[in-house]
Amino acid sequence: MIRVVLPAPLRSLARIRTGEVTVEVAAPATQAALLDALEAAYPMLRGTTRDARTLRRRPFIRFYAGGRDLSDVEPDAPLPAAVTAGEEPFLVVGAIAGG
Repeated sequence: MIRVVLPAPLRSLARIRTGEVTVEVAAPATQAALLDALEAAYPMLRGTTRDARTLRRRPFIRFYAGGRDLSDVEPDAPLPAAVTAGEEPFLVVGAIAGG
């Protein structure tokens, strides 16, 4: 099971009361497989973290794990071992821009 921390607007949309959810991801555990599992468990999140048609990450959504920004890592790259072991969560963060 992989732990996922979602920002408040996505938790509200998915009616998640806690700050963290767990999803089961089939091996190999990749960012794409994790997001597929998250969207399967919470269909209302489909299209929120990545475009529903192209599956590209949304511009103002960032992904972090193991103290690293994984936002620009290839979606099929393996997730950090600490994340797949459930020791650390995969963080979905809404980025802020402006001046």
